[in-house]
Amino acid sequence: MRYMFSRCSSLKELNLCNFNTNKINNMEHMLYECSSLKELYVSSFNTINVTNMERMFNECSSLKELDLSNFKTNNTRNMHAMFLRCLSLKKLNINNFKTENVSDMEYMFLGCSSLKELKVSKLNTNSETKMSAMFFRCPEDIKRQFKAKNKNTNFIVLILSFLPLLILLILLKYYFK
Repeated sequence: MRYMFSRCSSLKELNLCNFNTNKINNMEHMLYECSSLKELYVSSFNTINVTNMERMFNECSSLKELDLSNFKTNNTRNMHAMFLRCLSLKKLNINNFKTENVSDMEYMFLGCSSLKELKVSKLNTNSETKMSAMFFRCPEDIKRQFKAKNKNTNFIVLILSFLPLLILLILLKYYFK
């Protein structure tokens, strides 16, 4: 389904509920630049085998609401710029996204400036290596919601970043006794 509807800029409504996606592993750029898309139905998508969702909804700038709570993302590795510049998006439900295996969430919500409701209760950022500008140009309350949810994760990352220095200091202390 990679690039399947990419640059279909006149597309206003799309119902994909009857699509069989059981064997699909790549949805990269699937709806890229579908700038007139206002209604999207993907409730029956089976995404358990999908490893790449990079730029899947990138620049779907007319989309106001998106419910992806049925998406199974256990095997997904790449969510780079997944919702980038979804300028009109107000409600996004990714409440069941399991992101333990995702290594790239860079620019994921960049430019989602209308976002009022983002359900991210299971968004786990422990394994992400790329997260820069993830919420750039998003409303401040959305950023705060994410930061509050992940404050323990951020503390652990901070501690782990000083661990090699701490070990070195302990070794030096015992070496120079």
